[in-house]
Amino acid sequence: MNERFQEKLLSKGGQTQYKKTERSWIMLGCAWLLGFVMYASLLCVPPIGHIIKEDLFVSHAQIGLLFAIPVAVLVAIAIPSGFLADKFGTKKAVGFGVMIMAAGSLMRGTSTSFRMLLAFNCLYGVGFSFVYPNLPKLVSTWFPREKAGLATGIYSTGIVTGASLALAITLPVILPLTNTIQGTFYIWSIPVIVVSILWWIVAKEPRIFTPNVENRRVSQTNIPSHLLWKNKNIWLIALMLFFNNIHFYTWSGWSPKLLNMKGATPELAAMMASVIGWTSLPIIFLMPWASYKVGLRKPFIWVSTLILIFASWSAIYIPVQLGWVLMVFVGIATSGTFSITLALPVEIMPKESVGMASGIVLSVGYVGGLVGPWLAGYIMDATGTLDFALVVLIGTAMVWTFIAFLIPETGLRAKPI
Repeated sequence: MNERFQEKLLSKGGQTQYKKTERSWIMLGCAWLLGFVMYASLLCVPPIGHIIKEDLFVSHAQIGLLFAIPVAVLVAIAIPSGFLADKFGTKKAVGFGVMIMAAGSLMRGTSTSFRMLLAFNCLYGVGFSFVYPNLPKLVSTWFPREKAGLATGIYSTGIVTGASLALAITLPVILPLTNTIQGTFYIWSIPVIVVSILWWIVAKEPRIFTPNVENRRVSQTNIPSHLLWKNKNIWLIALMLFFNNIHFYTWSGWSPKLLNMKGATPELAAMMASVIGWTSLPIIFLMPWASYKVGLRKPFIWVSTLILIFASWSAIYIPVQLGWVLMVFVGIATSGTFSITLALPVEIMPKESVGMASGIVLSVGYVGGLVGPWLAGYIMDATGTLDFALVVLIGTAMVWTFIAFLIPETGLRAKPI
């Protein structure tokens, strides 16, 4: 067997540990591809939302629901999917999920009514929900605690790249290839199918899984799964992700409409909205890296929430020409905090509990991804404008700032508990 892919046995203090070699980075590359296809197929909906609305005779609120329905499924399935990964392994749980995701993505192309499209997007969400909660689990089993934030930042760039590319090219490039929404979904299903096949060929489980509990600041022992629901820190992290997702999904789903109402063409509005993702691409990696260098997490979260308060307020008044700058600020504020938040369960919880803990965080946190876009669509139908939705974003960012004061500091400069 090629030695590059072997795990080197080490012994330290009477405890068996394993040093992962290049295989760790191959698995991280798989996580990157999974993040890419997950969000490319998800974010292809907002750019063609106005076409779906006209073709299928639906409301803005229904378009918001269509975009958010995979997130609604994630809320319901994230916890059992994390439990299954803890019990049966990441390869099987994720492999099952990516196959369902590929099937749902492909079947969206057969939709001839809104109900069919909603149902197949829901099926896509089932697969999405088996993959997403287990990416932190993958990081925890292949990387040591001190590299969890870095690894999370790396695979999160796949999420951002997929989302940004979908927003940028779906309307001007993908749609014209077939001139139908069904054909657009068929085309975006191809990367999902390829990655599902690749996962089963390449993915491995660590040969032996022995938790390393050294250097944990917050938790020193495994926590029974039934007690995770009572863990205050898990709830605080989940609430932070809840507000992060309200902002990310509302901005991602409705920025094209907001900019279009300010005077941009649909194509230009979609391109401008994609700047959120392109800005996020370096930030989602650099902010966790800077946080680890500084040794603190919380100040980076505070700065991001303050930026979002300013961006949400200014979006009500600024002209379309400043939309590029607005999207840059939104991208900075929503991306770095996202990867830091995803890494917190890995930093706080024992490895045996990471899958379940991440499932709880994602299940609660992604309620925000459902509520945000749907509420914005409802407000749009009721008022004809998104201004009040932006006021709601200001309020949620304020609460998010307060919650960030309550979480434990997990950086290297944190005082031992």
